[in-house]
Amino acid sequence: MPSVWIVTTITPLALIVLGLIIAMPQPTPTCSFSSLFTPERIRSLHHTLKTSVMIDDVFAHNLVEWRTRWQSLHRYAASHPSQTDAQKEAQEHQQVDWLIEVFNGTFWTYNTRLKRGLGEPEYFPATQTQPAYIEFAHGFFASALHEVSHWCIAGAQRRTQSDFGYWYAPDGRSQAQQAAFERVEIKPQAIECLLTLACGRSFAVSQDNLFAEFDTTNSTFAYDVHAQAMAYIDAPKSLPKDAQTLLWVLLTLCHAEYIDI
Repeated sequence: MPSVWIVTTITPLALIVLGLIIAMPQPTPTCSFSSLFTPERIRSLHHTLKTSVMIDDVFAHNLVEWRTRWQSLHRYAASHPSQTDAQKEAQEHQQVDWLIEVFNGTFWTYNTRLKRGLGEPEYFPATQTQPAYIEFAHGFFASALHEVSHWCIAGAQRRTQSDFGYWYAPDGRSQAQQAAFERVEIKPQAIECLLTLACGRSFAVSQDNLFAEFDTTNSTFAYDVHAQAMAYIDAPKSLPKDAQTLLWVLLTLCHAEYIDI
């Protein structure tokens, strides 16, 4: 049987149109952070990280008490799906109180306290008379986890410096400044992502540049944070030691359906 050849003629106009389509900027794929935590991954993370945590009788008692309080807060939220703004604010306040107590109780030997702030977040190193303070923005739960993640990354030396000695340019950064900001934020926000999901809350990255005067839609930042979070899940021991401890604690407290104390 003879071969059949089909010849398609592409006109110059068609080539131009095809070139324009290829050259058009393609939207950055969205990331599903919520899908990072499955029951199997929660159990695996908890099992792997358990060796990072020292548990005495007092801490074991605290874990039971903190878990009971978290379950009570969530039962209330589930039974009151329609709430006023004031009720939502009150509920957030109670959850933040819980988080502060959990952090301060878990790291009580570190001479460091997590604290609500009225304004922008800031870290104050310990002095001869005062403990170190991790002050998070406006009393927000998400801000607390963000600042704690930076504390986990900072390590002992940087914890002796105000704001961990980090460079920071305010909102309205240039394109080069924003690129530098995003590079140093990948690991802290990946840790924040894991801590947030461990608390059963949704996570979104923060590019923190609302007044940028350039196009930010093609940033791969969310993708980069997602990839780093997945890398931490695959290798939990690559997390900073204090992040390992806090993640194990939050998984223990907030996932009673998968984890026994």
